[in-house]
Amino acid sequence: MTTRSLIRVASLAGLAALASAYAPTRHHAEGASHTITVFKDANCGCCKSWVEHLRKHSFTVIARDTSDLSGIKRTARLPERLGSCHTGFVNGYVVEGHVPAADIQRMLDEKPKIAGLAVPGMPVGSPGMEMGNRKDAYDVIAFNRDGSTRVFAKH
Repeated sequence: MTTRSLIRVASLAGLAALASAYAPTRHHAEGASHTITVFKDANCGCCKSWVEHLRKHSFTVIARDTSDLSGIKRTARLPERLGSCHTGFVNGYVVEGHVPAADIQRMLDEKPKIAGLAVPGMPVGSPGMEMGNRKDAYDVIAFNRDGSTRVFAKH
């Protein structure tokens, strides 16, 4: 086995460990709380605000401070162009950035065959990035492990 193959196997094993450890797969009734584990920088205020947004919308949040967000993103096989400031795991899905709770809930209800959702960057007006009445337009992107994407929601 080549070094590259070993690294790939290790990355997939790491992702499986994250998904199983931090993304409960038990069935939830519609409207019931889901547990999402969020990896974030301890000093990031917008990450804390996004976590509070999720809690206000009935998510149970396990917040994990880390200095290796890039490692978490690599393990999750998140396409670089979709990166933001925090990464979450819920029921086997990856949630990257300031994704609204309603879109996460829709994903969990519909169970699409995707790797997860992302809001690239940090758009003003997205959950956790509120700045008065200003709200920039942004898309929530559904992505697959092969890097393919589609728009899941427009805001």
